[in-house]
Amino acid sequence: MPFLDLGSRRIWYVVIKGTSRRYTYFRFRDDLTLEVVLPRGKGVDLEKAISEREASLRRQYERLSKTRHVLTRDTVMFGGETLKIVYGGRGDALLTDLAKRQVMIHTNDSRHLKELVRRWFLKESSTYVVRKVAELAPMVGARPSRVDVREIGKWGYCTREGRLSFSWQLIALPERLREYVVMHELTHLLEFNHSAAFKRRLATVCPDFRTRERELDLIVPYHKLDLG
Repeated sequence: MPFLDLGSRRIWYVVIKGTSRRYTYFRFRDDLTLEVVLPRGKGVDLEKAISEREASLRRQYERLSKTRHVLTRDTVMFGGETLKIVYGGRGDALLTDLAKRQVMIHTNDSRHLKELVRRWFLKESSTYVVRKVAELAPMVGARPSRVDVREIGKWGYCTREGRLSFSWQLIALPERLREYVVMHELTHLLEFNHSAAFKRRLATVCPDFRTRERELDLIVPYHKLDLG
């Protein structure tokens, strides 16, 4: 496989033909291999095209290399730690061995992976959220009308009726980021927006909230796991 050097980074790439007749696209795959998509029916100076985008590709690569996924075929994040997934055994069961930093999935059908992890995380996240909301609500000065943990596309959200919902994946995050999500949503009970007033209130209970936001942006929650 050919490669290119971006500063001190050596990046392997593949070249494929796309559907566009005019444009060349660059995109990184999950394994950080660069995919170069060339237009059909048009000659492209590949070396020049890469050179023109070198700075942008380097920035994108550096960011993606720091990105972590909550769930893949081989790993699962729990409390900020990456645990290895080991398949084997009979029946549908999940056993954790945090000392060995691994999770045993008792199934030979990897399609059951997400459901087994979801059940585990749902229980752990629910326990955490009940405790943490009770702990932080007096500090923020706001109490929700209802709190639940379920399958949502965000880490958490707040409704105008005062209901707080959190993702079942919340327990995957390190404590400082789980805590940040809870403080963020509690603050929305007082300021239902992301205005300057909201940020001032959030800063009173979480002075480094911007740093935590950036850290959270580097963690990719599970949405769709390709097990084909």
